[in-house]
Amino acid sequence: MLTTQQLEDIAQLQATCENYDGIQLKLNWEMLRDRKSDQLDFFHYEDGKLAAFLGLYPFGSTVEVCGMVKPSERRKGHFHRLFGQGMEQIKTDGYKKILLNAPAGSDTAKGFLSKQGAEYSFSEFQMEWQERFLEDMGGIVLRQATPEDYEMRVRLSVTAFGLDEEDASVMESNIEPDNTVILMIDVDDEGTVGKLRVTREEGQAWIYGFSILPEHQGKGIGRRVLRQVTKEQSSAGYSVHLEVETKNEHALGLYKSVGFKVVHAQDYYTYPSG
Repeated sequence: MLTTQQLEDIAQLQATCENYDGIQLKLNWEMLRDRKSDQLDFFHYEDGKLAAFLGLYPFGSTVEVCGMVKPSERRKGHFHRLFGQGMEQIKTDGYKKILLNAPAGSDTAKGFLSKQGAEYSFSEFQMEWQERFLEDMGGIVLRQATPEDYEMRVRLSVTAFGLDEEDASVMESNIEPDNTVILMIDVDDEGTVGKLRVTREEGQAWIYGFSILPEHQGKGIGRRVLRQVTKEQSSAGYSVHLEVETKNEHALGLYKSVGFKVVHAQDYYTYPSG
């Protein structure tokens, strides 16, 4: 578990780096605030101030890695040392896949990752809804997930995101934070066909894990769901945001058609786990 002071130090360093570089870092704050292990975060302090940070974010057998260095403390080897410590921990924990995450606009990060032998894999866009009128389309029900929905949630994670069943089971077993709700998508005469998560924090509603069974795709269900959940969150006073991979061009086009605009991008690189 991270201390309150450590969380404050990370937030301050993040703000410093983002302001200096004109980027947005993805540090998975939900996971940082809910750490169960002391072996996932690595710190370097100079004169009592956090100068470099690296965090590991496990998702089943895959682990994502993201970090940052204070602008005035760069090129001094701080991050290289933290990266080495992180890779040793990953090796000890036996993760099968390593994804290194960096803001698309950070040339410094790209240079570092290139030197480590990491290979570009895909990009992920953060999108924000631009307010517009959304008519009600009907035909769907969004309801809060129950324990009986667990097997369907695993099935959706496997078919929609390409996870193996073991990883999907681990992810769907994790307890969601209090500010997150899992919604199941029911369609008239079809039953449950999909799911999504909505996290509310600091005036923002984020949509994650939006998935529909392959046999029910191409029927306009996704557009109806997106319109409904966006309208509900906006009416409740939240700005609405989501993430989508560039590999999913259909989803990107769907979100744009409902009024979402790309505001930030993150690049993901694969790194050898052996």
